[in-house]
Amino acid sequence: MLESTSVTIQPGQRVAIVGSNGAGKTSLFQLLLGQLSPEQGSVNLPGGCRIAHMAQEVEATARSARDFVLDGDTRLRELEAELARAEASGDDNAMARIHGELDVHEAWSAPRRAETLIRGLGFVDGDADRPVSSFSGGWRIRLNLAQALMKPSDLLLLDEPTNHLDLDACLWLENWLARYPGTLLFISHDRDFMDRVATHIIHFERRQLIQYTGNYSAFESQRSERLAQQQANYEKQQARVAEIQRFIDRFRAQATKARQAQSRVKSLERMEQIAPAHIDSPFSFTFPMADKVSNPLLSIRHGRAGHGNTEVLSGLNLTLLPGSRIGLLGPNGAGKSTLMDALRGEATLLGGERTCGEHLSIGYFAQHQLESLDLDASPFLHLQRLSPTASEQSIRNFLGGFDFHGDEALSPIRSFSGGEKARVALAVIAWQKPNLLLLDEPTNHLDLEMRQALTMALQNFEGAMVVVSHDRHLLRNTVDQFWLVSDGTVTPYEGDLEDYERWLADRRKDDDQPPRRETRAPDTEADPGSGLTADQRKVRKREQAELRQQLSPWKKQLARAEKTIEAEQARLAELEDALSDASLYEAGNKDRLKELLAAQASAQAALDKAEASWLETGEKLEELEARLD
Repeated sequence: MLESTSVTIQPGQRVAIVGSNGAGKTSLFQLLLGQLSPEQGSVNLPGGCRIAHMAQEVEATARSARDFVLDGDTRLRELEAELARAEASGDDNAMARIHGELDVHEAWSAPRRAETLIRGLGFVDGDADRPVSSFSGGWRIRLNLAQALMKPSDLLLLDEPTNHLDLDACLWLENWLARYPGTLLFISHDRDFMDRVATHIIHFERRQLIQYTGNYSAFESQRSERLAQQQANYEKQQARVAEIQRFIDRFRAQATKARQAQSRVKSLERMEQIAPAHIDSPFSFTFPMADKVSNPLLSIRHGRAGHGNTEVLSGLNLTLLPGSRIGLLGPNGAGKSTLMDALRGEATLLGGERTCGEHLSIGYFAQHQLESLDLDASPFLHLQRLSPTASEQSIRNFLGGFDFHGDEALSPIRSFSGGEKARVALAVIAWQKPNLLLLDEPTNHLDLEMRQALTMALQNFEGAMVVVSHDRHLLRNTVDQFWLVSDGTVTPYEGDLEDYERWLADRRKDDDQPPRRETRAPDTEADPGSGLTADQRKVRKREQAELRQQLSPWKKQLARAEKTIEAEQARLAELEDALSDASLYEAGNKDRLKELLAAQASAQAALDKAEASWLETGEKLEELEARLD
């Protein structure tokens, strides 16, 4: 997978390994671990280098989560075993020596450090005592990560560590890795995670390893410049090749020019062929809009959600309109997935009224949905079963956008990787033209190119969507508002992802009040005439007078928008009161319920329009006022 390539990693660097799936990133880790041998060349590590590696699978075991994580510190376990043997034989000298080594190893704090790792990665109180076998596969992967972090190491290898983490655990891991004193190599497809953690990038490109300094954003910038230069060099070279070839073709047959022509043939053979810069993604797809749309699409009134007799969320009063783009935030275990199931109408909705629009069509994605795929069916067959009358070419064209071409589109998915199965599941959803997308961690196992394609497809999606994701780039570029799922409730969250990160940090300090962003009034108190001549001050005053005249209509428009916002907010409050009447949900009042829900949708749309106008007008005012400074 690699040919004649070299790279040097300095101690203390935090290096992200990027490249398309199948490029050889995991094989590079196997080389470093001694599980593969290079066919040529060598891999050199400093003498005595301690390596910690995150395993991708774990067998079910009856050991507690705490003991499993402690097993990562192999030297600690060796010392404990030596101490047990010394105690059994009554060797006082050996016991004294081992106790001294355990002291140096800080064995007394090991259980506390293990539990800190377990809690940081999203486990709740009591999980440390549970057997590993009682956790699902994704949670066992988290325990593998904790075990790797527990091991004292000089070199830490992590293969897609964020794949099974939620946003809270990702943020915790970023902070932990920022303090890690050794050298870190990690494979990732999470742009924000790499931006926060990496100091260098190694990119797999055409069987070569190309190293860049900086985080992922710096890598993108540097690579785009390099590709642009490469493309220019390629085009220049092709022009020279064409010139030489014309000379060869013209004079090869002439005796007086034959030697010169032959010289140019050899020159052409010796010329290094510069590859054209192919940066096009293999993915190009959309989520086609449903033929019919209801308004509202879905609402839940006085809802309660949970599992069995355990209520997780209460007081749910939610409405999804066409065009709603919601990101769910909340601590691990707060009920985000429970809410997603309630929106789908699953048994997690324990009470309340769930009202669906007549044309509601839901597209749902979660990791466990991959298990429902038919492993013996091909991507083509999955779509053909949904639309038996669709032409073969139309299905093939559609699958091509998900990079399933030729025989691969007709192959059983049993042998597919997790990322390939996720692409099949997304293709199945898109094929059915939903008008509401419910996506629970849709980027797990997807590489960077597919994540970017998914982000672009969601940007262009005209329906409504609710997204749970640890991928901040996806959230930042696809959703318009956030709902905070916390402390048994679901409420609108006025901040952004940076505010949420601060809220999580405050929450760990027992402060459960979400912070709001501060807004600052523009500074308009500067003296505009300072240091100017009399004539210059006159010109400046005239310009400012003209600017103030321009301000007046914008201020009036801002005031109108504020009045509209107040009126629509009051209207929505009245409708909320009306919708809180329990009798409204009786069978005989169905028409009245639909009428109120439609009115609520109309009021919400008017409020959204007024708020957009208020923001746009406010920005224009700020721009004009800044020119008055």
